[in-house]
Parts: sequence; C-alpha cells; structure tokens
Amino acid sequence: MAETRIGVIGCAGRVGRMLIADIVATEGCVLAGGTARLGSAALGRDLGELAGIARTGSAVAADLEKLLRDSDVAIEFTTPGATAEHAVIAARLGRPLVIGTTGLHGTEEQAVREAASRVAIVWAANTSLGINLLMGLVEQVAARLGPDWDLEILEMHHRGKVDAPSGTALALGRAAAASRGVAFDDIAQRGRDGITGPRPVGAIGFASLRGGDNIGEHHVMFAGLGEQLELTHRATNRGIYSKGAVRAALWLVGKPPGLYGMKEVLGL
Repeated sequence: MAETRIGVIGCAGRVGRMLIADIVATEGCVLAGGTARLGSAALGRDLGELAGIARTGSAVAADLEKLLRDSDVAIEFTTPGATAEHAVIAARLGRPLVIGTTGLHGTEEQAVREAASRVAIVWAANTSLGINLLMGLVEQVAARLGPDWDLEILEMHHRGKVDAPSGTALALGRAAAASRGVAFDDIAQRGRDGITGPRPVGAIGFASLRGGDNIGEHHVMFAGLGEQLELTHRATNRGIYSKGAVRAALWLVGKPPGLYGMKEVLGL
C-alpha cells in the first residue's frame, strides 16, 4: 500500500512541530513538507531539527501551493484569517485539508464551508479522542435532562490563548443545543457582568479562565434542583491534538467533498 503524503501548514507552532514528529513516526505516512509564514525564524530550518527528531533533509518553506501539490492531504493549525485563505487554495488545487484552527467567524467560516463544497475537509475545534467522546456524552445528557437543567460550560487555557470561549467550549455548547433542538446563537450566554437578572430557562452559559501554561480543560455542568452532574476533560499533553489530526488526515484521503468532523473520523 502506498504511503500517504501529509503536509503540515503552520509547522513552526507547538502543534505543528508535534505533527512533524507524529507523521514521521506513524506507519503508512510520509512527511511531504511543512510551511511557515513569511518572516518566520523557522524558515529554512530542517523539519526534523525543528521538531526535535532526526533531520529529514527537508526545510521549512513558505510556498503553500507547492506543499499542497506535493501532499495527498495537509493539516492546518494556524490563525483564522490564514486558515480561510489556505482553505480557498486547497479547494482550488483539489487537496483535502484537516483544520484544527479555532476562532473562525463570519467570512472566515464561510470560506471554509465553501471550500468544502469542492474538496473534503475535516474541521475540528479539538482533535483529541477524549473531547470527542465528551461531545457525544454531552449530546446524550442534554437531550435526556432537558432545558429545566441549567447548562454551564467552563474552560481554562494558558495565558497565551487569544480566543474566548475556546472553540472546543463552543462546540460542546452547539452539540448540547442541537440535541435539544434549539438554535445555539439564541441561547448562548458568553459572559455575565453587573446586574444581569435571573438566568433564562434553557440558556447555555460560558465562562473562560486564562492563566499559566494550562493546555486545556473543559467542564460541562448540568445543574438541576437538588443535584448536579459534571462532565470534565483535562488535556495534559498537546500530543493528543497532533495524533488525532494525523488520524483524521489518513481517514480523509479519498473522501468526497464535504465538511466532516472528528465524529465521522472516529466513527462515533
């Protein structure tokens, strides 16, 4: 069986470096290359050296189109604006794409959805197995308990995270809203301050904490009268994201155009 050539877009980031190492170590994969933004100090460095493994003989480049042409599938962890541009280019070149970037809104999100009409894309707020199992549990619990149980989602991440609530927290909220048959944007409460009045029935509340080097934790709390149920996931190693993304890339090759999630990748 031919090996799957996987490219890494945003290879100079923390997850990007892990992706390089995981692709090299995963049977059936070959590292097609990696790109970084213009001006990055990583440009020209050996990909293996960048990832802390043996030298690969390939250097970090800035030519995205060449990387995509050299790849069977690419994995992308960058920034919202860049992700939207990369999705457009991937669609034009007919290359499937795994997107792990969070914080996309408006035209950025629309660009990804339009690209998925031309090429297969896995877009996941979180590629870890545990989080995606948590989403399935949240769907079940939210549907069974109903809106008379108040739902609150608390997330904490490291001080450098730039978007809030986290993409994963929002995905958990959307999963709960869908299972209750309501529009997420109509019931989401993303922050509270001052005299806010009583809690609306059926609302999904969010709280975001930032500090230190916390990789990521999510608490989904269902509060009823006389009892509470809490579902929690804590990430202790960023490797869970890169391993899940590589798994998604292998799954994505050969799939028809469409927008997929980790639920499909993992068969949940």
